Amino acid sequence: MKIRTALYCLKQGLVNIKRNKLFSLASISTIAACVFLIGMFYTIVVNFQYIVKSAEDQVGITIFFNEGIDQAGIDAIGAQIAANDKVANYTFTSAEEAWDIFKVEYFKQNEDLAEGFKDDNPLANSASYTVYLKNIEDQKSFSDEMSQVEGVRAVNYSEGTVSAMTSFGRLVGYASVAIIVVLLAVGIFLIGNTVMIGISVRKKEIKVMKLIGASNIFVRAPFIIEGIVIGLVGATIPLVLIKVLYEKVVEFVMQQFSALSSIIVFLPQSTIFAVLVPMGLGIGAGIGFVGSILSIRKHLKV
Repeated sequence: MKIRTALYCLKQGLVNIKRNKLFSLASISTIAACVFLIGMFYTIVVNFQYIVKSAEDQVGITIFFNEGIDQAGIDAIGAQIAANDKVANYTFTSAEEAWDIFKVEYFKQNEDLAEGFKDDNPLANSASYTVYLKNIEDQKSFSDEMSQVEGVRAVNYSEGTVSAMTSFGRLVGYASVAIIVVLLAVGIFLIGNTVMIGISVRKKEIKVMKLIGASNIFVRAPFIIEGIVIGLVGATIPLVLIKVLYEKVVEFVMQQFSALSSIIVFLPQSTIFAVLVPMGLGIGAGIGFVGSILSIRKHLKV
């Protein structure tokens, strides 16, 4: 297509939008609502997944050793942990460190009571490795593997926590897909109706153009451009709104729930919008394009 022809099609597409102001505004509003809801839902879901992932990273597996095991045996177990592909990282806690932690947690108001155990560590056999996995779903299989290792007395992990996090994560994923599909379908339907009105208004003009030899691309291009422009405009508005709201909401939550700052951790705005902006514009333009194509195929038979 020549540049002059392309510019003409672009001009006609914009004229169509201006000519059908009410339907264009209705379509833009619907696209804006769809992209806004999708954007907000995406922002909530990715932040929730980030929070869950952060929580998962703090859910460790504790490995205790047989009584009387020497340091060489402990190091050998550590080497097997380090060689396992499922492991993200691990730490070693000696019996002395375990007792120090216990004293801080349980004797913080009565430190003098802990002095009675000064020469007799009640947790003498509590040295352990705490292991954090790359994927929390691997906790059971990893625990089963480590239970068979020589020198390992017990392997503790929170099966209920793992199951709850995994199930909830899947539920959120399925719900996300369902809601996004419904919103996309509504947007495509309304764009199609808007383009259909434009075709009805220009029915005679299109027929004349076809009779004098205009190609299908030349006739259809303005309506496709109309749909894409409506989609892009409708997507831009909510993206700006979400950006402003995200800053305000994060600031408000961090101020109101500062005590939970170690648990509630939001993704940086740049990380969110590096994906959300192209995704939102792509969804808007895609809805406009698909809606236009479907409407043209159905109604542009002249």
